[in-house]
Amino acid sequence: MNNGIRIIPVRGIGDVQPGDDLASVLVGALTCNDIVLEDGDVLVVTQKIVSKAEGRLVNLQTVEPSHLARMAALQGRKDAAYYEVVLRESRRIVRMDRGVLITETHHGFICANAGVDESNVAGGRFVTLLPTDPDASAARLRQALLERYNLEVAVIISDTFGRPWREGQVNVAIGAAGIAPLVDYAGQQDAYGYTLHASLIAVADELASAAELVMGKANQIPVAIVRGYRFVHSDVGARALIRAPERDLFR
Repeated sequence: MNNGIRIIPVRGIGDVQPGDDLASVLVGALTCNDIVLEDGDVLVVTQKIVSKAEGRLVNLQTVEPSHLARMAALQGRKDAAYYEVVLRESRRIVRMDRGVLITETHHGFICANAGVDESNVAGGRFVTLLPTDPDASAARLRQALLERYNLEVAVIISDTFGRPWREGQVNVAIGAAGIAPLVDYAGQQDAYGYTLHASLIAVADELASAAELVMGKANQIPVAIVRGYRFVHSDVGARALIRAPERDLFR
């Protein structure tokens, strides 16, 4: 049982640049905010600053659109170069309608426009791409924090996804390290003695969504700490959240 959690925003991260040591940036912000990491903390870090630090930026002025990208631009509100980047970041197109592309990324994520984002990117016509391997990015950041603090912490890299059949967007985990992203209650009994059979809870997604409540979309708070949640340690990563094709009834 968890007796309650606390979500702490980490302010003062600033504008992350390609090549920045994200762990050092985070440590500096923690110091400025007088935040002391504790054993069991879960750090939720937005994809945007991870992608910036890793140089996952594309200048649209350097992109030559394909015929399909030009066709998409005729329907949508963005230009052909943007759609070309989306196509390059996609394994397949799931749905294309009114200028919105729902695609499967090379990671296996199903999301709008392959996660290619124009927001919170300063200068020119740059867009950010998802990290090449978000689980590896989370693992590197966690290892760097372990070396600095010698504490058992977990790291979740989050991004904002839409949801089928429901309005609105939520933050989900696209990368994770040190935490089991799923908790399986199958085989346990509820309060009335019923044995649970299909209760697999995506706790990494729930923690990512909870953290977004203090981050906001325009507050320039790309990191939050979830404190008090007793997680299960695991190195499986957020890839475990991707449903296998043979078990996906909607493909």
